[in-house]
Amino acid sequence: MDRRLIEEKLETLRRCVARIEGRCPDSAERLAADPDAQDIVALNLVRAVQLCVDIASHILAEADVPAPQTMGEAFDRLAALGWINAETADRLKKAVGFRNIAVHNYQTIDWQVVHDIRSRHLSDFHDFAAAISRRL
Repeated sequence: MDRRLIEEKLETLRRCVARIEGRCPDSAERLAADPDAQDIVALNLVRAVQLCVDIASHILAEADVPAPQTMGEAFDRLAALGWINAETADRLKKAVGFRNIAVHNYQTIDWQVVHDIRSRHLSDFHDFAAAISRRL
């Protein structure tokens, strides 16, 4: 496993989360009215989720386990190997759902949901990064 690559991805993840924290308005209404903040927050949320998936995939590629069939399954496999706990895996699987909506435009983004992610779920990324860092 390329430890340096994972550490670089973790640092990029930290920067994405910091951008979300620093640029998300204090209310969903203000976020819904600010297209620039929407772009910054949505892009960095998508990047944060993708970085977690990339890190999980890199670790799993070195493990003696079958390749995950979905992004969410990558987190389940990582939890099964003891890299992250099951709760973090479940929360990140939900984040993949947001990522899919944002990337593929399956539906209009609900800025209240985005604001809720910023307010209540950025710790999921911190938890993931901390768990991975402990195992490196």
